This record gives sequence, structure tokens and C-alpha cells, in this order.
Amino acid sequence: MGGAGGMLGTVLCYVLLPLTRLVRSLQDALFTCRKNVLLAKSTTTHIDNFSPSISGKSVPEEQQALLQQWLEEGASDLHPNECGSEPEKVSVISFTEWREGSELLMTSLSDLHISPQSGDQEQPQQQHVVQTEMSPALQEFVETALANIPAEEQEALGDSAVWAAVRTQTDSGIVDAAPLSTDVWIEDPAVIAWSPAQEGDMVSAQGEVWPFQNTGQFQPVSLEIPYHEILWRDWEDLSAFCIPELGSEAGCLFEFRVMSYNILAQDLIEQSPHLYMHCHPDILNWSYRLTNLLQEIQHWDPDVLCLQEVQENHYWEQLEPALIMMGFTCIFKRRTGRKTDGCAICYKQNKFQLINANPVEYFRPGLDVLNRDNVGLVVLLQPLLPENMGDKASSPLCVANTHVLYNPRRGDIKLVQMALLLAEIDKIAKMTDGSYCPVILCGDLNSVPDSPLYKFIRNGQLYYHGMPAWKVSGQEEFCQAVHQRKLQTPLWPSCLGITDSCQFVNLCQSKKSDRRKYSRAFLLQFRYCDVACERPADLIMLEGVTDAVPDRPAHWLKELAVVNNSDSELFCSRYPGTIQHGLNLTSAYSHFLPERGRPEITTMPMGVGATVDYIFYSAKPIRNDNQEYRRMYQDGALKLLGRLSLLSEDILWSANGLPNPFYSSDHLCLLTSFGLEISDC
Repeated sequence: MGGAGGMLGTVLCYVLLPLTRLVRSLQDALFTCRKNVLLAKSTTTHIDNFSPSISGKSVPEEQQALLQQWLEEGASDLHPNECGSEPEKVSVISFTEWREGSELLMTSLSDLHISPQSGDQEQPQQQHVVQTEMSPALQEFVETALANIPAEEQEALGDSAVWAAVRTQTDSGIVDAAPLSTDVWIEDPAVIAWSPAQEGDMVSAQGEVWPFQNTGQFQPVSLEIPYHEILWRDWEDLSAFCIPELGSEAGCLFEFRVMSYNILAQDLIEQSPHLYMHCHPDILNWSYRLTNLLQEIQHWDPDVLCLQEVQENHYWEQLEPALIMMGFTCIFKRRTGRKTDGCAICYKQNKFQLINANPVEYFRPGLDVLNRDNVGLVVLLQPLLPENMGDKASSPLCVANTHVLYNPRRGDIKLVQMALLLAEIDKIAKMTDGSYCPVILCGDLNSVPDSPLYKFIRNGQLYYHGMPAWKVSGQEEFCQAVHQRKLQTPLWPSCLGITDSCQFVNLCQSKKSDRRKYSRAFLLQFRYCDVACERPADLIMLEGVTDAVPDRPAHWLKELAVVNNSDSELFCSRYPGTIQHGLNLTSAYSHFLPERGRPEITTMPMGVGATVDYIFYSAKPIRNDNQEYRRMYQDGALKLLGRLSLLSEDILWSANGLPNPFYSSDHLCLLTSFGLEISDC
């Protein structure tokens, strides 16, 4: 049933959407023809060249009614106390048409702020926003029209401009740092919702400038096409569920935010355009996407940023300079081979100091199980505590970021890639006493919740022998042809240098055995000892058997030399076909939306919603007798304080999937807030 549903979704995506666009284009053409006929019959001049004869004649009653109706519907929500009236804060939209007749009313606000998805190619001039002052003729016309509006409605309007759109005020420093200018005109209301007009202000789609308070979310805005209302994600405060240990206080936590984001490399869009046929070409443009992505990152303001699918030239030329302006220090690792994208970890300079950084390459020449070019990054960060904490200290923080192979049929490769990353984490995160510092693992793992790969990371153990490779990631609906490959023991060759416990052989902890091990030569000494030569009294005499006494060789010592040859053994799984790790990781997300009764979604490949992006973090395992195969956790030194909620598949479908004008990637970002315990607090 899952495969049939996936095929049906693909058919709907590739067949119905083009038909819908064709019908919409025909409707636009008919509308344009009808509008031109009505305009030809009308004696009213276009408003952009308007020079009405005010003296002796008043504005026609029909236009007064239309203007009043527009003011009631489109501008009644303007707040005079919150909207700036200075010319530098707004840019005036030049109107180029009046619609007449009983059905064709005056241009609505939704037509002015047209979405790139609408596909309206007939009226490009109406979409363009020009930065100019209102002409005297237009001002005179507006004043004459407003004279007939009741006084209370005029007071509600205040000094606000009637027709206004807001230009994005991008930080000049960021623009200078990036060769590709991000100073663009905003024509879509969804993008305006991310774009502050000035530092500390927020802009609504109607051109309103709302004071922005640093509360963690924007003020609500009302839109004709409410992308930001449909797709807005709430912040879930989980601090009330964090039970502090005895003697700890809330002030003894080092708080920081972590974001994981697959930002969709532009090269991948161009290489697979069939995956984005549902998107308007304008929202796939890199200039549009870059601005939107940077504004989203700047708004949520993470302290640690893990990015996947970062195109190399975009990183060096645009992303890194822009992120440096935001206060980040960045580390980038490009994929091996011919691929142009990679992974990056960025951290705020005023929050962390880098101790160590290790790139992880999964490609190994000659190994079929490691013949792909995916990569990962593992860094060790030292939190920088505020000065008011004095000599208090905190443990380092290990952050890992990766993008695992996508191919649903090659689960064996995914498991080995994850084992390599866990071995690198084990090497960096292990303390001198053998324990681990807190670990945060982010990335696009291309595996769904409760899949074998997911359970291996979360439960710390997986029996894989004989498992079909296409079942490892749980992405059966994306396997167009079932592959017969099965996982065999061992999963990887010994030359890789990794044990079944995901530890490097030369660094893994040895298993100390209590029993003594003796050589064969030492044990043969007991054949000639006095005790061995004494015949028990009740022993039956058998000629040539029990009556024989061995002769001691001349070179054998009479004194037995007890030698303990107990060499240490490498710790390995007692059960062949099993891999495990000891990092005790749990997911920051629950993967289910209780209020909607639907699963959480982080991406929509081919129109099918799925969760493949994760933030795992270190926790304490607790005893769980009811669920034998699912390990339970509680927060330890690292406490989950909050997270940005995810969306369901039906919500994303209502916004035409991903990407869309509001979210410029085919993945949603993950954002969590953590608190790290401070010692001696």
C-alpha cells in the first residue's frame, strides 16, 4: 500500500500540477482580454498618468465606493502608532490599472503582492516595485477621494501611506561580503515576513512596519496568501520537564541553541529539475533562496549551526562571509569525488572556543561497502562561560554533523558510514577517565524513525545479520525495485580498523579478563611434577596405563614457574552479526504531533512526507521493563530546554510542498535549545 500511495503521489505531482498551471494561464489570458475591453470602453485615465479635473467635477461615485471598500478591506488593519510614515521607510507602488464593472473591482492587495508561484506572466509591470514618491496628481486624487470617507476611518488610517510596499533592508556589511547581492525587491508576502525593514523592526505584507521585540517569534500578520501563517512553527518550551538534579539551580546551566539544516545545494536542483517541477522557477533562483535562508538563520539566531548540502563556491563566496558577519566561525568539508557540496559546522565566537576538528571521509578505495563520497564533521567545543560565573567550568561539547547516503537500497553502506562517524565521535568525545563528554549528533541521515539504522543510533545496538539492505533505512516506498542484497557477517572488513563496538582498534578500551591464560609449555610442566607422579590409592592397576610413571626430562626444572600470560583482549560483541556503541544518544524530537495525530515531517521527496533529519544528544539510560527493545532516557548533564515544532504532511501540501516562497529548501530546519550543567555550581 505504501508503494501504491507513493506512485499515486508522484502521478498527482507530475500530471495534475502542469494541468493546473495551464488552466491558470488560460484564465489569466481571458481575464486580460476582458479587462482590455472594459478599459477601452471606459473614459477614465489610468492612474499612473492620472490628471483628473477636480475643479468643477468630483470623483465619480463608483470610484469613491471602490476606494472606500479597498480601504476597509486592505488598510483597516494598519496601526498608526506602529507604522512609520517617513519616506525612507516605505517605497510606493505605481498603480497601472483600474478595473471597472460589477465583477472587476479595483486592484486588490493580493494582486499587488503577487506570489512567485502564481505564474502570472501577463502583468509584469504590476509586480514591479519602484522607489519613488507619490505624484502630485495621485496625491490630489487620493485627498479628494478620502474627503468623502467618514472621519473615524480617516483617523484609523493616520499618516500611513495608502499604497506601500517595503524593500528589504539588508545589512550592508553582508552585502559587501557576498559577491552576489542580496539587496532584492520583495514581491512575495511570505518573504516579507522574514525581512525586517530596519534593525529591530518587522514588516508585514501590507507594508506595515511593526516594532520587533526579541521574543523569539514575529508578531502575527494578516495576508491574502498567508504562507507564513500556514507554515509558521511554534516554539515548544520544555524547560518545565527538565528535573534538575539535587543541588543544581537554573542559573548553573550554560544555554545555547543548535540548528541543523539541509539547505539544498543549487547544483542538485539543476542536476535533478524533475524533482522540483511543482515549484515556480523564481523561488528556485539562488539569489532568492540565499536571501531567504540567511534571513531565516538570522531570525532564529542559533549558537551552533550544522549545514548539509552546502555548495562549495557558494560557501566560500557568500555563505561564510555572511555567517561571519553574524558572529560565526565556520568549518567546511566538501564531499570527495566530483560532488560540489559538503557539510559545515558554524559556532558563535562569543559562546564557544574550538578545541579540535576532525573531518570524516566515508570513501575507502577497494571497499564496496564504502564506495560513496559522503562526508561528516566532528568538532570539540569549549563553552565560554559568562564572566559573572568566576572560576566555574563546564565539560567540552562534541558536535557531529553528517549527510548519509540517500540510496534506499544500500542500507549496508549507510550502517558502515554511521559506524565510522560514531568511531570518530568516540575518539574525540572520550575523556581521560573513560567517560564521554556531552555529544550532539546532527544531520540528514536519510532514514526514517524506528528504522533499523535509527534504532541502532538510539538504542546502541543492532543485530543485522541476514537483514535485507533495503530495510535498513525504512524507506521502502522509495525502492522502485526490491534488491536482494542482504547484510552478512562481518559487516565491514577488519582492515577498516573498527571493532563491532564502533571504536578504532588502536584506541578502543581493552577488555580486562579475570582468568589467567597459560602457555602450552607451562602446562606441560605439571606432567612431571611430584603430585602428578603420585598414584591414587583407589586407582585400578592397569598394566601399561596406570602403572606407568613418566620420566622427567633433564632440562625441566623441579620448581614450577607460574607465569601469567593474561594478555588483554579487544572488547567485541559476544553475538556475531551485532554492532553496538556506548554513546547513549536520544532524539530531541518525538517524530509525532499529538495535537494533530500525524507524524512530523522534515522533507517531502517526490511529494511524500518523511522525517530524515535529526538532532541526537547525550542522555542517561533508565531501566525500562515494559519495553525490552526500546531504551528509555532522561536528561543528564545536557538538558533539552526547547525545540522548534515541525509540520505535518497535509500542512506542507497546502503550501505546495517544499521548497516554497517561505521555506527555500526541500528540508525544514531543526532547532533546539540545550542547557549544559556547570560544575561547582
